[in-house]
Amino acid sequence: MENKVKWGILGTANIARWGMIPGMKNAGNTDLVAIAGRNPEKTESYARNFGIRKTYLSYDELLSDSEITAVYVPLPNDLHFPWVIKALKAGKHVLCEKPLALNSDEVKEMFKTAEECGVYLMEAYAYLHSPYVESLKNDIKSGIIGDIDYIDTAFVTQGYKNDFRLRKEPGGGAMYDLGCYCTTMILSLIDSKVSSSGAVSEFSDQGVDLLTSGIIGFENGARASFNVGMILGEDTNSRYDRLFIHGTKGSIRSDVEYNMEGPVSYKIYTDAGVTERVIEVPNNYSLEIEQFNRCILGNETPHITSAFSIKNAELIDTLLKKAGY
Repeated sequence: MENKVKWGILGTANIARWGMIPGMKNAGNTDLVAIAGRNPEKTESYARNFGIRKTYLSYDELLSDSEITAVYVPLPNDLHFPWVIKALKAGKHVLCEKPLALNSDEVKEMFKTAEECGVYLMEAYAYLHSPYVESLKNDIKSGIIGDIDYIDTAFVTQGYKNDFRLRKEPGGGAMYDLGCYCTTMILSLIDSKVSSSGAVSEFSDQGVDLLTSGIIGFENGARASFNVGMILGEDTNSRYDRLFIHGTKGSIRSDVEYNMEGPVSYKIYTDAGVTERVIEVPNNYSLEIEQFNRCILGNETPHITSAFSIKNAELIDTLLKKAGY
């Protein structure tokens, strides 16, 4: 197990089952040691199905396991802050699902604690590790579409009958669950400070946003808009994704799903014609965990930086306040 980081998982969330654990199993520098859950049957099922050696029915017990170097936190949004803080203070490196916390003050406190404890904390946006996003950035940097003046993106999924994302207490709603994808995509492509923003939402009877539309202005003159929602039927597999980047010399269009794997494409439109890029994208969760492991092993710094996560959290704070969340 040389050059492998030993991991534990706090919780038995679905994203761990279908996303992160398979990613860990495919990663070359990961040893998944333990999982903690509050449901004994479900926790044992995860361990059995994925070959996880240790199970705990207490998150604190897992954090006290000296064999574990790093923990992945896929808990409901409102539990991110307390358990990440506990994990950091236990001397564990932490990869925490998005959104990192429910407000920017909590995000700042989490990174402050990580620095004080001498460990790494990274927000889990697997899609930002994709070679698809890297290719977009490289084409923009090349100047092929000139300077960006406008970005529009959307991430709309099905409605839910019974789901914690429909409740306000655990930080539910479309903006926290889906909007963070759109804002991070926009912020990763426009290198400028946010100068203005606004948002409107349709709210459920439980007080969470089912549909939110937002606009963002930047100091360099660029603008962006986004739409996110949980409205396409109930408990279906329906979703709608969109990305449009307009520049002074051309544009880029892509309707692939956020976090998509396999052959992923986008088209570049300029006066010279249309160019299609096709990128083969492996498992983004494997890319994410391998990158974070390289940080822990002393070879890199986190791809998703503290400054980026704080900037995004501050933007979401403002958007939700203006929408009336």
